[in-house]
Amino acid sequence: MIMGEVENNKQVIFKGYIDGVPKESDLEIKVTKTELKLPHKGSEAILVKNFYLSCDPYMRGRMRDFHGSYIAPFVPAQVLEGFGVSKVIDSDHPNFKPGDFISGFTGWEQYSLIKKTEQLRKIQPDDDIPLSFHIGLLGMPGFTAYAGFYEVCSPCKGEYVFVSAASGAVGQLVGQLAKLHGCYVVGSAGSKEKVEILKNKLGFDEAFNYKEESDLDAALKRYFPQGIDIYFDNVGGDMLDAALLNMNIHGRIAVCGMVSQQNLSSPKGIHNLLNLITRRIKMQGFLQSDYLHLYPQFLEHVASNYKQGKILYIEDMNEGLESAPAAFTGLFYGKNIGKQIICVARE
Repeated sequence: MIMGEVENNKQVIFKGYIDGVPKESDLEIKVTKTELKLPHKGSEAILVKNFYLSCDPYMRGRMRDFHGSYIAPFVPAQVLEGFGVSKVIDSDHPNFKPGDFISGFTGWEQYSLIKKTEQLRKIQPDDDIPLSFHIGLLGMPGFTAYAGFYEVCSPCKGEYVFVSAASGAVGQLVGQLAKLHGCYVVGSAGSKEKVEILKNKLGFDEAFNYKEESDLDAALKRYFPQGIDIYFDNVGGDMLDAALLNMNIHGRIAVCGMVSQQNLSSPKGIHNLLNLITRRIKMQGFLQSDYLHLYPQFLEHVASNYKQGKILYIEDMNEGLESAPAAFTGLFYGKNIGKQIICVARE
């Protein structure tokens, strides 16, 4: 790769707004030409080569024409964007120089011109930590788990913790943080394989396959005869309704995601909200961006525990940008085990 040369740039294009579950046909692969230098100076933009891209459920919300959310919708017929790990090729920004590794929002393509650089974070490469972890364990999902568990849930040693979608990018870390904090932890997942991983690799005390349970309320009573102190909710819907029936007095619910509702044109209502009053439950939605002041201590805490072997992190890696449509849509069918990532390049 030579500065200024013209390269083919494979891209993932968002075709247009959708209803229902995303399909591979909602995205298309396109190849354009990109010159490997900034088009002009004075913009504080950077040109990067993308290495890893993050598939995240929140991206489904950006596939509808709704501007009232915390993040703008995707632009039809334009390159998809999301969190990624990239290497700077050319820079007009004083904080980033060619050769630097960064994480933050980038295009789903081989090379990206990034003009909004305020959200980028420079990465210090560490031989003991995979580079891809900076969009997983040490990235937005990991920090979401950390902020949600410690700041929203306010855990105490010995409490009973339930995590839904527990084998996913966020849930797997929430459960491990809870165990390190001295809590009893049960997770739900969507397959026998995922349940075994939760119990045998990630250290959960118990786990169950929610697809095999005809009565979620009865299932939670079976796994939590003493009741639930903390529910870390990644799915919403029927699972949230069942959890509300099993919360202890002064229990806390961190509402992190609603993946069960994201593809519905008419989301299901919640019927058991009266329990918020009778059991004095705190239920709070949150965004990891509300807690960015805690990022340095999160990074130190999680990286240290990972290096000591006290935390594991499971990735589901797809090779090549052409695999991106299948990798992304697979999220909504539970095909991934762990953090879903697309490897665009390794060097």
